[in-house]
Amino acid sequence: MTADEGTVRIDSWIWSVRLTKTRSVAATACRGGHVRVNGDRVKPAAVVRPGDEVRLFHAGRERIVVVSRVVRKRVGAAVAAECYVDKSPPPPPREEVAVLGVRDRGTGRPTKRDRRELERLRGN
Repeated sequence: MTADEGTVRIDSWIWSVRLTKTRSVAATACRGGHVRVNGDRVKPAAVVRPGDEVRLFHAGRERIVVVSRVVRKRVGAAVAAECYVDKSPPPPPREEVAVLGVRDRGTGRPTKRDRRELERLRGN
């Protein structure tokens, strides 16, 4: 497979455009069935071409991208963004995490009343 053919392995491409942190994570996602190209589950050695739709379920969210350019080697973030068109749904909003049960240092052990208030706040 040469660069003139315009194809590259899917695990290598996913890693090259920075959708996953390592190539082995990309290959594991492919073997686990978390990567689909044009609707079909693929193995890590499957080829990807410009125009293909790649769906990757990774880190708790689904990424949907359309390949606009194939690259063989890992590229910078600015160049990687030009290699695909992102059609992913927006990530869910991060919930504001209320700090529950924080006590000042040196206040000692909580009393029975304090403990019950903490349990009520935590929903226990």
